Amino acid sequence: MSLPEPNSSSVALVTGASSGIGSEIVKLLAARGFGLVLVARRSDRLTVLADELRAASGVRVETIAADLGEPAPRGRIAGQLEELGLDVEILINNAGFATGGEAFDEADPEREIEQVRVDVEAIVALTSAFLPAMVKRGRGAILNVASTAGMQPIPYSAGYSAAKAYVLTFSEAIHQEVRGRGVTVTALAPGPVDTDFWQIAGWETATGRSFERSVPGALISPQQAARAGVEGLERGARVVIPGLPIRAAMLAGRYIPHAVKLPVLERFMKPSTKA
Repeated sequence: MSLPEPNSSSVALVTGASSGIGSEIVKLLAARGFGLVLVARRSDRLTVLADELRAASGVRVETIAADLGEPAPRGRIAGQLEELGLDVEILINNAGFATGGEAFDEADPEREIEQVRVDVEAIVALTSAFLPAMVKRGRGAILNVASTAGMQPIPYSAGYSAAKAYVLTFSEAIHQEVRGRGVTVTALAPGPVDTDFWQIAGWETATGRSFERSVPGALISPQQAARAGVEGLERGARVVIPGLPIRAAMLAGRYIPHAVKLPVLERFMKPSTKA
């Protein structure tokens, strides 16, 4: 399986494109000659990135500033692309954020619901919007950015781990459904990545460090995560876990019952202020 060939009427749509893994993915796709549609909330960052990509690769780059947690602006994206005469043949569902650092009964309910809207609902909506045409054309690729957090329940991050579990299950099931029909669906499930993701979440574990720096030897760069995702998509992989240490840990974790694993995770993930 390989990515569709770039052409003048097709684009790769990347959400959460303005920073982190998303901005690295768009650079890789631009270098492969794909036209791009960059989607994120921060229009100023999108404009700067779009100019850089055009100058470096000469590809067509469109930008859409939208809050994907809101149904109305999210729902307008397909129509905006239709007006431009563009087909989405590659969809990268990367936008997301995390809550964590407190027990669910102490969490902000609105923030938890917003997390589901962005991390889950937006992926379902955009996949629903663009997958049928991919299947009809017999070519297309979707990369959904999940997380190793979705591979087990995580105390003090109940909502985030549950959201990413949904993304993993959703992606794997559709991967099988479209197999052999010219379309591939891949879940990228990184462990800790060196971005501002967890600083924004404001979460320190029992180690006193932010989450992504609390797992020894597991931290990878956003460039590594992006490269693993794009290369996995190119070969039609079902799930990609970048980084040998975290991949080995996830494999070993499959054989440990939740009854054993959950108390250990609770002690590790419990915020340092409550230790």
